[in-house]
Amino acid sequence: MVSRSMRTAGYQLGEFVHVCAIYLGIAVLVTVVLSAAVPSLREQARQIHEALIIALRPDGLKQDMLASFADDDSFAAAGAAEAAAAAPAATGLLNFSNALKASLAGRHAAGMTGSQAQALRSYIARKYKIAHSVAGALVNTAFVVGKEKALDPQLILAVIAIESRYNPFAESHVGAQGLMQVMTSVHKDKFESFSDGTMAALNPIANMRVGVQILYDCIKRRGSVEGGLACYVGATGPGDGGYGAKVIAEWRRIALASGIPVRR
Repeated sequence: MVSRSMRTAGYQLGEFVHVCAIYLGIAVLVTVVLSAAVPSLREQARQIHEALIIALRPDGLKQDMLASFADDDSFAAAGAAEAAAAAPAATGLLNFSNALKASLAGRHAAGMTGSQAQALRSYIARKYKIAHSVAGALVNTAFVVGKEKALDPQLILAVIAIESRYNPFAESHVGAQGLMQVMTSVHKDKFESFSDGTMAALNPIANMRVGVQILYDCIKRRGSVEGGLACYVGATGPGDGGYGAKVIAEWRRIALASGIPVRR
């Protein structure tokens, strides 16, 4: 009887030790996995945090040309003239928080009516699943920067659509960054005017300004929009892999949505 009790107790003790060993193994495994994963997650969170600070901080640039939008169909003449005189074109127009405020207030840049601005932001927000206020800010910026370079703003919006689908923090496998997928390693000189240097590529407005400059240079060099788009995507041969056709097709869809004719 005593022997049977001892065997039973020994069996139960063995089972207890076995279960403890299993749970201890699971705990060790979880600890190892978390030790490997948490630093990576922490680093990703840090990078996203830094990018958001760059994009939204009010002093992210040396100057700001996007200080105010008119309540009607154009920039306030006095405000725009004052801003243009106060800041060099290469360094201004980078305060994204002001652009968002203008968008939330329903103000828009010159070159489109209120209904056209609303149609554009609705199309982009719906198709690319971004906030309406952000879409409005980017549309306004495209019209301001496009006017400076005599480029159709809707072409700029189409390039953004194909390059990043309106993700300001997008990065390709070759290191192209931001809305217009600018290669900061190649165009480092174009970021010298910005206080954040190449990190400004993650600022939506800074990225657009540099991207538009590259696009403008490409079109001027190649002599046509089609050639400029091939240059922009880095095509050196006779074809561009269909990139230009995709951008032009989206350009036409954007123009159809807004009611603003394509301007070459």
